Amino acid sequence: MVVRIATFNTENLFRRPSVFRLSDAAQRKQVLDDFDKLVTLLDKPAYAEPDKKEIADLVLTYQAYSNDPDDPPLIYVNQNRPGRGSGLFDTPPPGSHPTELQIRADGRGAWAGWAELGQDDLDMAAVKNTGRVVTEVDADVLLVPEVEDRLTLERFNRHVLGLGGQPYPFSLLIDGNDPRGIDIGILSRLPVTSVRPHLFDPNPADPTKPLFSRDCPEYEIQLGSGESLVLLGNHLKSKFNDDPELRLHQAERVAGIYRAALQRTPNVVVAGDLNDTPDSKPVGMLLGADPPLRDVMSHPSYQGDPGTHGTCHSKRDKLDYLLLPPGLWSKVQQVGLETRGVFAHPNHFDSVTSKTDEASDHAALYVVLDL
Repeated sequence: MVVRIATFNTENLFRRPSVFRLSDAAQRKQVLDDFDKLVTLLDKPAYAEPDKKEIADLVLTYQAYSNDPDDPPLIYVNQNRPGRGSGLFDTPPPGSHPTELQIRADGRGAWAGWAELGQDDLDMAAVKNTGRVVTEVDADVLLVPEVEDRLTLERFNRHVLGLGGQPYPFSLLIDGNDPRGIDIGILSRLPVTSVRPHLFDPNPADPTKPLFSRDCPEYEIQLGSGESLVLLGNHLKSKFNDDPELRLHQAERVAGIYRAALQRTPNVVVAGDLNDTPDSKPVGMLLGADPPLRDVMSHPSYQGDPGTHGTCHSKRDKLDYLLLPPGLWSKVQQVGLETRGVFAHPNHFDSVTSKTDEASDHAALYVVLDL
């Protein structure tokens, strides 16, 4: 049975936090730092007066009360029932810009709601280019890191891929640990019979926190031969606010999950965005697993660019991987990289005219296996 397996970091399909559209890295960091500060303050059991002042200042700075869909704030405080005596503050009238704000709640238990990063819609041209990449790759099994939720994935599947083509009969995603809604989904023409999440695996450095920034879902797929394929989906810790040790711990755990999966089936593929280069310790941890894994881009059938991100012209641009155990290496028929959805790559679609409408800044990597 010939199966084409791919991984494609879609950078979210329809909506993403507005902060990531800011071109200034220092400004992006400031917003994310302020968001973390606000979340920490709001989670306090009791709010002292200095806490209330700091919460109010942050809410006012970002107009975190505004629900204007045409101009969403970078940070938004979502109050579930502000009119029932359980609000954090009284929402200012639309269009107003108050200089003072009274925090009415005295602690986390006194109001219902949460803080979130404001989101705006991606340009529909970008969504269409994402669909164009997926169509060109034509994978039987496609791992898609950076999807918001299953409904978004299914909406993309039905209303974008389904226009002029056949949508995938199976789409699956379990929400992960990332508070921004960056999850790891799958689209498949073959039945997805189970998924094992690893949301609760503890971080060795701090067992009170989860190990995986997103998750490492084990998607089990039924092959026509009666055997199963296990696809380990990955999106390791990014280098933004870098934590190399965390990424190394994550890779070590992925290696353990891979070994356990091999006890159930010889058809195991470790896939996704590892957020590190081939010569890094985390990738080395996986390549040196027992039994060792091999990167499909090192297969003799692959003749493309060395990277998978940006221009893709250097191994320093390689972040995305399909790793195979020894038993699958001889079954590789073809390896390819679809770069035409990336604006920075010189060979991009004519419909990709800027960073705004590119499909992603990641290329889609695929391998064809005769299973």
